[in-house]
Amino acid sequence: MNWQDLLNTLISSLFLFYSIFLLSGYIFIGLYSIGELKKYLRKNSFTNYRILANASEAPRISIIAPAYNEGANIIENVRSLLSIYYSNLEVIIVNDGSKDDSLEKLIQAYELYKAEYFVNQKIPAKTVRGVYKSRNSIYSKLIVVDKENGGKADALNVGINISGHDYIVCIDVDCILEQDAILKLIKPFLEDSKHRVIAAGGVVRIANGCEVEGGRLVKVHLPGQLLPRMQTLEYIRAFLLGRMAWSRMGGLMLISGAFGAFDKEIVIKCGGYNHKTVGEDMELVVRMRRYMEEMKIPYRVCFIPDPLCWTEAPATFKILGRQRNRWTRGTIETLRLHKIMFFNPKYGLMGMLSYPYWFFFEFLAPIVEFVGFIYFNLFVFFGQLNYSYFLSLLIMVYTFGVLYSVFGILMEVRTYNQYKEHKDISRLLLTAFIEPIILHPFGVWHAIKGNIDLMRKKTSWGEMTREGFSTAKKGK
Repeated sequence: MNWQDLLNTLISSLFLFYSIFLLSGYIFIGLYSIGELKKYLRKNSFTNYRILANASEAPRISIIAPAYNEGANIIENVRSLLSIYYSNLEVIIVNDGSKDDSLEKLIQAYELYKAEYFVNQKIPAKTVRGVYKSRNSIYSKLIVVDKENGGKADALNVGINISGHDYIVCIDVDCILEQDAILKLIKPFLEDSKHRVIAAGGVVRIANGCEVEGGRLVKVHLPGQLLPRMQTLEYIRAFLLGRMAWSRMGGLMLISGAFGAFDKEIVIKCGGYNHKTVGEDMELVVRMRRYMEEMKIPYRVCFIPDPLCWTEAPATFKILGRQRNRWTRGTIETLRLHKIMFFNPKYGLMGMLSYPYWFFFEFLAPIVEFVGFIYFNLFVFFGQLNYSYFLSLLIMVYTFGVLYSVFGILMEVRTYNQYKEHKDISRLLLTAFIEPIILHPFGVWHAIKGNIDLMRKKTSWGEMTREGFSTAKKGK
């Protein structure tokens, strides 16, 4: 055996070992999520949320929604938040220095006036230009904050400083919440007497193609466009399988920035959102967990499998690429900031399992795949490729990807079954065969670009243009 054959065998073996290790992790996560889903559904069937919604002693919650140039939809979005089914609630809209007419529209629609309001700046943030309240008692829950532009993390920190309640719910202003979303999200904070619940997140679903009326989701449809439909399948896998399993293990490191609830006291002690990273949602959760581990306080980070929040997914490859690029940079920044936890037993499960998993399988996986693609082309060029071995590995990985997606669809049907028409399930199953060929390679490429952009010290979010939700047809 010459050196070329030896190198070929060594590299092929390394890729095979990594693939088997990665796929084994996914199998474990998928199977492990089943028990947590069953447990949640059983417990939830006995809960009367009406009692919690109307109880005067229910936890006091502040919803914080940053808004930047949202003038086209801001009125409907705020109306949706104000209609949430919960009593002890305040809704804080933070206008992050918008250059459009967002603030003017809010002032006119909700009869706002500039109020005298003391801002206790517990977390450093940009200057607040004004705090507005409504003259109309119907909108007594609403607070609108106008501030200098500082980005999403800075806007959330201002909202935390303004908030007057013990728990905060951070949400993207253009998301649509289910009417009982807050009730279900706050429940874990009340029912665990042995641990302090510091954060809770819920399932985020794709709203493209769904019908929306008055800021409320009235009918669920599977997206008609292929790209949002592939993301729908991706979200089902990530939320219903991945995050359920990590929640059960006690190793959840990420709560979606689109919708999450937090213990405000712990958030403030940890310094709020980090405006120097584009992955501020993940970084805050990791920093809170690190703080609790260092203080040796028993705690939990929970996940709710109910479809609580609906958001618009990118409908073009250009916008999706920016999103995946930003996700990659945010992940790497978080791992760098908290590298002290890597295989550090001081941080328990998070240091010994969660952090290493994110490092090897979320950060390194796209790099390994990209390097594998380069080696494949080199082997072909030099005539060193073992085609039977390569095809066997490719078929194994592709088949596993399809079966894992089918398993995710099965779990969706057996639990919440949002897509009730048989043709929608058939289209989802067909998408399971297409997604590994289109969306996965696209995600790998933009993860590589994210690594490059981070080395070039690129810090921008990138413009995330949205097309808007479908309007419900009248007379239905």
